[in-house]
Amino acid sequence: NCPYTVCAAATPIGGGRRLERGQSWWFWAPPGTKMARIWGRTNCNFDGAGRGGCQTGDCGGVLECKGWGKPPNTLAEYALNQFSNLDFWDISVIDGFNIPMSFGPTNPGPGKCHPIQCVANIN
Repeated sequence: NCPYTVCAAATPIGGGRRLERGQSWWFWAPPGTKMARIWGRTNCNFDGAGRGGCQTGDCGGVLECKGWGKPPNTLAEYALNQFSNLDFWDISVIDGFNIPMSFGPTNPGPGKCHPIQCVANIN
């Protein structure tokens, strides 16, 4: 929900999409998904075939990412059915900060899981 265009990316669940100013990306984790990394890329230019590049978070010059993004990129990460069959999610700046982000489950259940956010560069 940024005031500028962001090209969102997610691996290994696949993909990337261009988000215009104010848009958000909601996606479903396919059954059996164990983990994923989600990040936003900035100052991107892609042709009609999805080839191009981004100033931050680029993933090999393609819109539909197959690998991880090049730092700096703010990361949202999740791991499902892990220790004691628990699910985990976080926002990380281990690869640097490039955009503010919020992240959380779509249907969290009462009092259990809440969205998280990183709205400023804390590095």
